[in-house]
Amino acid sequence: MSPGNSPRGHVTRGTTGTNRLRRVDRWIARHPALRRAADPLVVDLGYGASGVTALELSSRLAKARPDVEVLGLEIDPARVARANEQLAAVRRGETIFDSEARVSFMRGGFEVPTSSCRRPAVIRAMNVLRQYDEYEVAAAWSQMASRLSPDGVLVEGTCDEIGRVCTWVALNADAQPQTLTVSLRLAGVEHPSIAAERLPKALIHRNVPGERVHTFLAALDTEWARAAGVAPFGPTHRWQQAMMAMDAAGWPLRERSRWRLGEVTVPWDTVAPAL
Repeated sequence: MSPGNSPRGHVTRGTTGTNRLRRVDRWIARHPALRRAADPLVVDLGYGASGVTALELSSRLAKARPDVEVLGLEIDPARVARANEQLAAVRRGETIFDSEARVSFMRGGFEVPTSSCRRPAVIRAMNVLRQYDEYEVAAAWSQMASRLSPDGVLVEGTCDEIGRVCTWVALNADAQPQTLTVSLRLAGVEHPSIAAERLPKALIHRNVPGERVHTFLAALDTEWARAAGVAPFGPTHRWQQAMMAMDAAGWPLRERSRWRLGEVTVPWDTVAPAL
């Protein structure tokens, strides 16, 4: 970010917590945009009042790419200062994180400033757009995605306070949404449509009859209920049975291997807002 230029966006509430973003981190760790990147730079945009999510992101992604570099961006200078204090403790070996982790923090927003004009392989923007209006989403997506490497991915979504209910959209460098993922901690789930409360801003107001995302969530609930007979074998088995039924019914489900994690991913046009 050039001197005198203000970061683009608004300061978020800043709520964060340890392990809150573990579900989306695991998903990013296996994504080709990270694994095949010539420059595995990952941006944690809007990490909040604590830098812990960026540190956790680095720790998880390093298992797939030991050379990963994570840059945490926040608009609020006080949050950047606090994150750098946390990073200093990491460097001193006073935390559980690798003291040599390639993590840094700086001030920035949707313009995604990076040193030497590097283009990130991944931008993770979780719980950032929740406070915005729906009409503002496309512009924010476009600003962030324009900073990606050509094969990069923007991951934008929302989760609950403890990371048990999480959804995200994956977009390419042209800011075109590719997929929606729903990820749930299955133990205790009554209805998968609980994810409606944490849909990305582009979809959260669209969970009404006549919209594709409403139809999708209703189908999840229906098949989850039908799979109740196998509940004694555990919620993971029940979820897999429900996903197999969805697949048999013609839903274009992706990433079958991740069903065991309580995830389901569908192409964006399956849930995209009606015009």
